[in-house]
Amino acid sequence: MHPLPSHESLVAELRELRRRGLPGLRHCTRDALRQAAVAAGLCAGPEDEQTGIEELLGAAVRRLAGGRPVRDDDSSDPLARAAAHSFGIFPARRGVPGTDRRKAAAAVYGVTTERFRKSQEHDVVAELAAAVLAVARQAPDRPSDAVREPAGDSAARAVARPARPGAGITVRVCPIEDVRDVDILVSSENTYLEMSKTFRPTVSGALRRAAALRDAQGEIVDDVLSRELGVWLRTHGRTGMPVRPGTVVATSSGALAAQGVRRIHHAAIATPVGDGDRYHVSPAVLGEAVRRSFELARHESEFLSLPMSSICFPLLGSGRGGLPVETVARRLLDAVREELRRDPSWSVLLVTPEESHARLLTAASSGP
Repeated sequence: MHPLPSHESLVAELRELRRRGLPGLRHCTRDALRQAAVAAGLCAGPEDEQTGIEELLGAAVRRLAGGRPVRDDDSSDPLARAAAHSFGIFPARRGVPGTDRRKAAAAVYGVTTERFRKSQEHDVVAELAAAVLAVARQAPDRPSDAVREPAGDSAARAVARPARPGAGITVRVCPIEDVRDVDILVSSENTYLEMSKTFRPTVSGALRRAAALRDAQGEIVDDVLSRELGVWLRTHGRTGMPVRPGTVVATSSGALAAQGVRRIHHAAIATPVGDGDRYHVSPAVLGEAVRRSFELARHESEFLSLPMSSICFPLLGSGRGGLPVETVARRLLDAVREELRRDPSWSVLLVTPEESHARLLTAASSGP
């Protein structure tokens, strides 16, 4: 089994390669790319290194497109198209200067070259790096992360248990920020869409912390999820104002893209009471949030050309001042089952860091 490089090292090398283009690969730092290509079984040594890395990048771009060939039209994922332009994966773009490749990638999103450079290009590079790791992890001789248990105590082990055989639902004992290769993670927010502080032991705080981009010293330089929620609130004229309980807003996944996560759905679950030191959660809101999250996921899959088929829910609304875990488990499973009856193509992961809560979810799945 070959070791994998870090996501950060791949991002650094891909940034350099984006500037030079594939013909300049031999002049780029490529230790991480070589390591990933070897792990993926695409090269064995210096003699086939360049070919292996190019094959790896092509496979990663196809993964971004949902495993399909990438075409330069609306039938393909825009992220995959932008990556194919940026790195010269499209044959006609291979020898094109970096400025022209960036211009073509910006046109995919309908933005200026400068806007693309400052915004979308960061997502393209980060997602491509995550896809490279995913391709390498899925090499025939590498066991899947889905069956590998990380070290730690029993409460942190990612132990999968089927919640209902054949229902497309899995229960896992795992902090939600450790979930890998699931398209959408759902976060529980208050009705002001204010995320928890990064130091708080909540789903919202954990996802905010895990998705933040950091510098070489580990300091947060971009509070991605909170920033994008702020943009949504300003755009919709809701800054400082509550949204309707059950509202769901999507953001990018920030640094969690390295774990194969594509989107974060923020569900407005808890209504502040009094001075905001307590929260009220209505059981009916859980079903509404699940319904709206699936609705939003289908919209993003269809109209944003983001091929997605998996979604992860925590025990929404069971935190401080919330509903009993038994109530949440039952309501959550009822709502998920209803959505899977409408569209059984989705797979659903239910996560909790507590073994006892996982047993409640499993028991609730066996009920009528």
